[in-house]
Amino acid sequence: MSCEPPILIISEDDAWDIDSTTYADCGHFVDWDRFPSFTEEWRSPSPQELPHSHKELKRMAREGNWSNRRNLRAEAYNHIIKNIRCRSGTPDASVYHDVSERLFGRRGIQDHLLPDFLDGCLPTVYCLNARGETAVKKVLICIGNQYPDITYSPSLPSVVALLLHFSEDEAECFERACRLISCTENHKCYVDQSFLAYEASCMTFGDLAKKYCPAGHKLITTSCENSAEVFSDWIMWIFGDLPFEYTIRVFDIFLIEGNKVLYRVALALLKHYRSHLEHEVTDVRSDIQDFVKNISHHLSVQKLLEKAFSIRLFSHKELWLLQLANRKALSQRGITVMQPRQPAHMSVDLLEFSSVIVTAQEMRVIWSWIPERFSLYPPVLLFSTMEHGYSLQRFYSHCEGFEPTVLLIKTTGEEVCGSFLSSDWNERRKCSGQVATYFGTGECFVFSVRPEMERYEWVVVKKPELVKSAPPSPCSRPRSYSHGSRASTSPLRPSSPTLSSAPSSPSPSPNFLTVPGDVSSGRLSPFLSVRHFQLPTKTASMFMSGNSSGIIIGGGGGQALNIDADLNTGRTEPCETFDNPPLCQENFHIQHIEVWGCQNS
Repeated sequence: MSCEPPILIISEDDAWDIDSTTYADCGHFVDWDRFPSFTEEWRSPSPQELPHSHKELKRMAREGNWSNRRNLRAEAYNHIIKNIRCRSGTPDASVYHDVSERLFGRRGIQDHLLPDFLDGCLPTVYCLNARGETAVKKVLICIGNQYPDITYSPSLPSVVALLLHFSEDEAECFERACRLISCTENHKCYVDQSFLAYEASCMTFGDLAKKYCPAGHKLITTSCENSAEVFSDWIMWIFGDLPFEYTIRVFDIFLIEGNKVLYRVALALLKHYRSHLEHEVTDVRSDIQDFVKNISHHLSVQKLLEKAFSIRLFSHKELWLLQLANRKALSQRGITVMQPRQPAHMSVDLLEFSSVIVTAQEMRVIWSWIPERFSLYPPVLLFSTMEHGYSLQRFYSHCEGFEPTVLLIKTTGEEVCGSFLSSDWNERRKCSGQVATYFGTGECFVFSVRPEMERYEWVVVKKPELVKSAPPSPCSRPRSYSHGSRASTSPLRPSSPTLSSAPSSPSPSPNFLTVPGDVSSGRLSPFLSVRHFQLPTKTASMFMSGNSSGIIIGGGGGQALNIDADLNTGRTEPCETFDNPPLCQENFHIQHIEVWGCQNS
């Protein structure tokens, strides 16, 4: 679920021309005795009309300037949603009148089952009165009638209920919901409409939690028998567990900025939960839900939003690419209809896994570090010095055609380290002569296993302030997984890299698990491709390189790993790409090397 800002297309000079009395009648579906009274702690000055610019509207939503003006909020919703680009023929209010008359004219709503996409769950009612609860069910039934392709959408009932609080009638609520469902904006999807899409968004949240809330991610993966179930709750933390006065503020921003704010808020909730956890709990899943329901005991809504926006997420396009990648991996795995999904690290079978470098339990930890769309699959051994000998040529020949791979190294000093490499070693063939080219993506990372387990990700993940998203070029078309920085011919003493521009294309081999594939607009770039970022120096993106002289992982001020052509000796140093310390003794002799791939079958 990733999005691209802004959803409201309006120039700085466009006037809203708001009539503050237009929505004076909205709210008759609301039980005002249950409606929260907003405290001065987070009430902002209330304007009399909406601003003239999108930038100001976005600021108002984030600061809660209309939080105590329901008529102004209703008018804002109307203008925002009407400016969303939708499919032609999107059902409107007139369609609702016709459909509801046909469905409910002679028979009451009690004669109609709720749509299957609710999966038997009753909608969250928030502050709706009995009339409002009935209206939500009617709107959902009519949506099910008009959108038979929606098979699973756990957030849609809450979206309808929230819209109804600020709608004049059922037909207006229906039209607004249909526009969100039918949105055709680039990189945008307001509500998941299938189990596959929903599971992909849950995987995406798990990937983001791994990067932006590692303590919370570790707690869930180590404390829960099925961590996938906990991460699958993330959207309902917002559209089910959060109190109404919190949810509606998030919803204000969601309509303007898209789904990115949902990821931010869920990450902020997980981070705050982990920081306030003072004792072991037997049921982390239920404990998180209870924490979110009682969030007002810990944070005001404005503080929660401040924490959420302090998390520097990837761009809307990057989130969309990650979501798409996860969706493709789930589809390849056959997870397209509702079914339980085992934790990713469980793909490593404790009884069947065999390695001369790491134990099965250590491999489970490593497997939990890699993106879940790959760790869905069990590891398969591609190369081993024990089996294939100490030959760089055989290393390449056994690893080419597989993407991604995990490199494991055991030194004669019994230390173990390695790296996760996102791209195929075939990419090295773009180099000419003695000049090796850096390639790979920002999903690469290096790690140590013994004596201590630690992972070091791309510096941009930990320090997003170093870069900003590169502006799209109208003339450019994604051409390569590589970004063309060049490495030295000597694996132990590289010279300063220079730029190259030799493009290449990913192999069509079925061993590739990455999503980018052909679509109508051309070939997609991979998630965290360097071409999407404006980096301060090219040394921040030296992921992997190799030629006949050896292998290099990481660059800038040193290499994280540097292996010679005989696969006998190596060196590890701090490098700018991963901001890592030496992964073991700086100069080491190699006892064993293994390369593991993902068994895509």
